[in-house]
Amino acid sequence: MNKKGQETRNQIKKCACVLFAQKGFKQVTMKDICETAGLSRGGLYCHYDSTSQIFQEILDDMTGVQEQEVELRMEQEHPAAAILDDLLHKYEQEMLDSPSSLSLAIYEYFSMQDVIQRNALYEQYLISASIWRKLLQYGMVRQEFREMDISAVFDLIVFSYQGVRMYSRLMPVDQETPAGIIREIRKIIVKSDGNGGAKDGI
Repeated sequence: MNKKGQETRNQIKKCACVLFAQKGFKQVTMKDICETAGLSRGGLYCHYDSTSQIFQEILDDMTGVQEQEVELRMEQEHPAAAILDDLLHKYEQEMLDSPSSLSLAIYEYFSMQDVIQRNALYEQYLISASIWRKLLQYGMVRQEFREMDISAVFDLIVFSYQGVRMYSRLMPVDQETPAGIIREIRKIIVKSDGNGGAKDGI
């Protein structure tokens, strides 16, 4: 695909992401995306066949970016606690950002029968789990992180994150809720230097 084509796809996904956050997955149509992206119907269908295809690619992009960032920083031997803190800070900010949350759209998308049959949500879960497993193992090898049950810690992180994002669409959630969750998760993972900070100068 040429550069212009990729730029068009990126613009389509950017516009679609806003719509999915506002309306959920089921209420967004290809016509909605055409109008928001400023494309003709034919122009949109040159790139995507359905809202499902667009939404899945948005999810794949999000997961791929996070994986690349984490793996690059580990290859460069960044402190594990610094990588973790950046991820947890991002999660904390997103927990309260209900206008841009895709949690409802994610629920609606993955509850569709054809998506259930493909086991797509579990595949997405396994991809995220793999990224976190690499980071947590990296931190333990560097002796920055405590010994832990990696699968249980990942479940704590992902279900807390998605749970708060979903609840924040339905009821008021104050700043302390995600801050407290992130603080306690960090205590579970990171060894203390005795002064409230992580080891290795972080």
